[in-house]
Amino acid sequence: MAEAGSSQTETTTKPPQLIYRCKKCRRIVASVENIVSHEHGKGESSFKWKKRSSQSWETEKQSVDCTSVFVEPMKWMQAVHEGHVEDKLLCMGCNARLGNFNWAGMQCSCGAWVNPAFQLHKSRLDECNM
Repeated sequence: MAEAGSSQTETTTKPPQLIYRCKKCRRIVASVENIVSHEHGKGESSFKWKKRSSQSWETEKQSVDCTSVFVEPMKWMQAVHEGHVEDKLLCMGCNARLGNFNWAGMQCSCGAWVNPAFQLHKSRLDECNM
């Protein structure tokens, strides 16, 4: 009996789950469980042409927010299931471009390299609590 009561308390105290929806048609495209985390890179200095010769990146301390989220491959990603190595990620509902994917990896806006990369742009998504 005590076990049943404790499981009910766990379900009621759960924080709301974060989900991502397509901004155009509001279809759910990902949830917090699908997010692939990565360590933040060095920001804009990671994109400079002569990274090693430039000493400015060592002195710069900026907190760079990622402009996109990286997710695991999902069923709605049609181009992935068709066997493409890289392509655009389109919404199943409205065919809006939500991001890109590349099995070889991509660089995040924070400068970190994510491999493999299934990138969804935050500007094309709505964050909602469920």
